[in-house]
Amino acid sequence: MTRRRAETRQRLLQAALEVFAQEGFGRSTVDQVCARAGYTRGAFYSNFATLDELFLAAWEHRSAELITGMREALEVFEQAAVKDVHGVVTHLLRAVPLDEDWYRVSTEFTAHALRNPQLRRTIVEREQAIAASSMPYLLAALAEIGRTVPDPEALGQALIAVHDGTALQCFSEPDSVIVQQRRTSLFANVITAYSIESRQR
Repeated sequence: MTRRRAETRQRLLQAALEVFAQEGFGRSTVDQVCARAGYTRGAFYSNFATLDELFLAAWEHRSAELITGMREALEVFEQAAVKDVHGVVTHLLRAVPLDEDWYRVSTEFTAHALRNPQLRRTIVEREQAIAASSMPYLLAALAEIGRTVPDPEALGQALIAVHDGTALQCFSEPDSVIVQQRRTSLFANVITAYSIESRQR
């Protein structure tokens, strides 16, 4: 891919997320995305076949940012003086900030995908890939405090469920410190339940 085409794709991705967040995924059109990005329909269709394909590319980009944030958080983990599971969660959640626009867009697209068998399978595969890619960083962080996870796949599914549920609560009550604290505690409780002590740190 040439640099120019990569820049075009990136601008289309950014424009699409803005349009999806503002208009709703189901009400957004290719013309709206093109107008926001400053491109013609030809530029769009030379990069993406449908809005579904564009969204999946945006999801992949978003996932890469998430994993990068977790990796960078782990790189400074030893300097963070983390001693327990709650500390691990607090440290890593800073690397994965909540984004209401993305939550609205991804939730709408998920509902759309559930009506399409092929997209439904794609959603499952993408979530599995995200969990598999990010889990090594969490396992390494837990190893630093002397814990191991017998079933990483099960933990990954549980953490996705916790994230989705608590994100909605946080967006519904954005000024509630208690909701934020409960989110952190729930993550910590789930990780503790799915891990065991392996050795002294």
